[in-house]
Amino acid sequence: MLTTTRAIIAGAMMLLIMNFSGMAAHAQAVPESERVPVDVRRATLIVRDIDKSLPLYRDAIGLKVVYDQRIGGGTDKDGKVTPPTVRLVLLRANDVFIGALGLMQRLNDPNPPAAVNKRPMAGNSIIVINAKDLEERFEKIKAVPGVTVATPPERIEYPAPGGGVIPVLFSAVYDPDGFFIEINKILGAPAGTASTAPDDPKKIAVPATPATTPPNKK
Repeated sequence: MLTTTRAIIAGAMMLLIMNFSGMAAHAQAVPESERVPVDVRRATLIVRDIDKSLPLYRDAIGLKVVYDQRIGGGTDKDGKVTPPTVRLVLLRANDVFIGALGLMQRLNDPNPPAAVNKRPMAGNSIIVINAKDLEERFEKIKAVPGVTVATPPERIEYPAPGGGVIPVLFSAVYDPDGFFIEINKILGAPAGTASTAPDDPKKIAVPATPATTPPNKK
């Protein structure tokens, strides 16, 4: 089962849906009859400098660091001590088993290529994070050094499977390594739940921002 899980994670586009706030999370297990023997544990981003990534993911977004280790050190065939080659940090939101985010830095690569902010295309990834306090939290996120705002919070609508729409307060940024990160607030019933009835936009308070098309939707 573990091999199957790793293969799916390696071959699939990374999609991470997290909830973080003092309120109850949307995350819940599917009915027993619908479960499969596979879980998507985490998505891991290869970053240039973890210490420049943590101000975004730990401090501004609010994820909790549960693991921070340097890996790969030891001794060579001649008994000489070799330094660690990787630093791995794992962060979580509201689940101890699934939906984690990994940050990996290759310590033996001192000069990685410069970050480039560009629209995600085939072969790229999009990390999706859900924040119930997006309006307030976005101010912290956009102030992090190295973060570039792609789209400030704005309401968009996805078609619901059963008709109607799924309203979402959408925002997106590029992190210090150029990864495209969506930080959203679901305003109605999320996809995959029993209720996806159309929502009344007049009952939802949304901050006034210029209307733009999310970069990954263009």
